[in-house]
Amino acid sequence: MKKMLSLLCALLLFSLSACGQGEVARGTFNEDSILEEGEASASLDGAEEDETMLQIQVTANGNDIVFALNDSQAAQDLYAQLPLRVEVEDYSTNEKIFYPPQELDVSDAPQAGGAVGTLAYYAPWGDIVMFYDDASPASGLYILGQAVSGSEYIAEMSGLIEIEQLQS
Repeated sequence: MKKMLSLLCALLLFSLSACGQGEVARGTFNEDSILEEGEASASLDGAEEDETMLQIQVTANGNDIVFALNDSQAAQDLYAQLPLRVEVEDYSTNEKIFYPPQELDVSDAPQAGGAVGTLAYYAPWGDIVMFYDDASPASGLYILGQAVSGSEYIAEMSGLIEIEQLQS
């Protein structure tokens, strides 16, 4: 439990420092600050301060992936556009992408690389990215959240996917 709280604190401090600096320098993303799949969901059980954490569910090919969103405006913008039914596309060898109906405000979102299970927004193209393999940091890539369950299904996604808000 102490380890989970320490990881949550580290993630919170990372987020707060990013907000205070306006923009995180490219390449400063620390994969150690990302919770391992399952740790975030385990830390949500009984933690009162996490009751307001937004979560979304992506359903594809009969499988569900749950993402815990960070508290950035970009993540809130995505959440407000749900539910969505969109076409998912392959991109490169490590990610699936889709396009939300409206742009997201990245003014306070931390820039990031793509660790497995990361949900991100690539502002130059306006697409949402779901990583199923690691990727290097990229300018314009902003983290929205992290998979807390089902990240093993991201690579298999195809066709229409459904994205909806999960109620706490």
